[in-house]
Amino acid sequence: MPTLDVTLTILKSTFGYDRFRPGQAEIVAALLAGENVLAVMPTGSGKSMCYQLPALATESLSVVVSPLIALMRDQVTALRLNGVAAGALNSATPRADAAETHRQLRDGRLRLLYISPERLMQPDVLDGLARLGPARFAIDEAHCISQWGHDFRPDYRRLAELPEHFPNARLSAFTATADTVTRQDIIERLFGGRARVFVAGFDRPNLQIGIAPRNSAPRQIEALLDRHPRRSGIVYTLSRKEAERTAQRLSSPERTALPYHAGMDQAVRDRNQDRFLTEDGVVMVATIAFGMGIDKPDVRFVVHANIPSTVEAYYQEIGRAGRDGLPAETLMLYGMDDIRIRRLMIDDSGRPEEAKRVEHQRLNALLTLCEAAGCRRQTLLGYFGDPCKPCGNCDRCLAPVETIDGTVIAQKALSAALRTGERFGAQHLVDVLRGEETKKVLQFRYDRLPIFGVGADISEPLWRSYLRQLVAADVLKIDIGGYGALQLGGRGRAVLKGAESVALHGEAARQPKRRRKAALSPQANVDPALFARLKQVRLEIANAEGVPAFVVFHDRSLLEMAASQPQNLEQLAGCHGVGALKLERYGERFLAALKDAAEIKPSA
Repeated sequence: MPTLDVTLTILKSTFGYDRFRPGQAEIVAALLAGENVLAVMPTGSGKSMCYQLPALATESLSVVVSPLIALMRDQVTALRLNGVAAGALNSATPRADAAETHRQLRDGRLRLLYISPERLMQPDVLDGLARLGPARFAIDEAHCISQWGHDFRPDYRRLAELPEHFPNARLSAFTATADTVTRQDIIERLFGGRARVFVAGFDRPNLQIGIAPRNSAPRQIEALLDRHPRRSGIVYTLSRKEAERTAQRLSSPERTALPYHAGMDQAVRDRNQDRFLTEDGVVMVATIAFGMGIDKPDVRFVVHANIPSTVEAYYQEIGRAGRDGLPAETLMLYGMDDIRIRRLMIDDSGRPEEAKRVEHQRLNALLTLCEAAGCRRQTLLGYFGDPCKPCGNCDRCLAPVETIDGTVIAQKALSAALRTGERFGAQHLVDVLRGEETKKVLQFRYDRLPIFGVGADISEPLWRSYLRQLVAADVLKIDIGGYGALQLGGRGRAVLKGAESVALHGEAARQPKRRRKAALSPQANVDPALFARLKQVRLEIANAEGVPAFVVFHDRSLLEMAASQPQNLEQLAGCHGVGALKLERYGERFLAALKDAAEIKPSA
């Protein structure tokens, strides 16, 4: 069995990376040891490397199940530019490419085959692959397997049949967004309850997180885009019409904004997506039809013009920003109208009542994030069971809201939850606290409890806000897997006993007018003219080869070149992402650009 040292050598020589990212080494070791693996890793943390390296180290075939043609195309192109034998089989694969992929499969030369779940599960494809005996299957976007996942896809469910067809192949599954309920469902359905589970930290510290009530969406979005001139970004809208209107409104001679939604002509939609992937500075205005599997590393901002469906969806969507590790900014706008529409969408979805109930609770968890008085990142990561300290890079940390001592309010809410058996959701607790003699309150005789009516001086909307904030602060918790009951959270008993205090923000609390710190410019520490010249060289190569610019080199690679200004190929090989084949193919052109820039730079 190859060692980790072998894969580390491949990591450097093939991909140009000096070391594993956090969490990668352990997953690679488990896959090399023949274990079934479920890995939950944040977007941009290098999930694909975890299944690519074992295929190269063992010189065996790995089949990668991926949901989107665009993702397959970009990953295969990037792998081939690094000298890796990779191919894809899907409806968009050119006939010549498909024939070459089949030849490499028959000859045993192909290392990575990318395929959609629909194509893979066709009988003739299963039979053909069974004769080849792939060593591993890697399932990307694995949350699609689970009915509890935020993007469940029925075609993914059939992947549970893979062990029947390939009893000697090892399975691995990768996702950036899976809470505890979803993870357990994936393990049961795909692995029969037995798999090694890796849950990496969910934090993306380079993302600046902002959430605000929507008061004038056009102005709020424009203000953010103005902080990132000529940079690529995504604006998510709730409806197709709004995507069209917003794209038109944001377009100007200085800015290209393109719509993307499922109702568009397929050719136009594909053309807009290709422009976003291959050109610099394009803003994509889209519904959630856009994004899964989009591997563009230099997205500098993601805006939600409306509240997304769940915390998982929100986390996945903001994760499309800053995948190169450089600073990026996110903003979510929300309003009561969004919440009403989201509730209706759940109720009208046609899904089983149990699934609707869980979706309502997940929406409640997202509203809790919107209402949080403290650090957004603490609340967001806490949802996934990943505690952190105040981040200093969210709107609440950069511009704190005014708060009150809400300890007594919290104690009233905790008492109401306890005395009603921790069995009821927010509405019933609010009724008890406000002294409302509803049918349910009278049925359970809660009007006789000492806490009945102790919060009558607080309005119903404000009580709901307080309860969401208490959930955000882990004083209360939502039983998402059950019936959405509010129960004592990790800090609940300490607050109830007065050992800890709680800060809350009320109806009048608004984000201060103080301007939030803009995300840092990626090229803050290098000569902008030199960086622009290197990007131009990259674009010329990309256009000549018909590939997205980032497939040639990521911005981070160009930034390192501009900062270190290597003088020869050996020095250039030390820059991030410069593997052996790319060094051979492109090295001299980038060295020439660096030399030209140095010669024309005026002396001090």
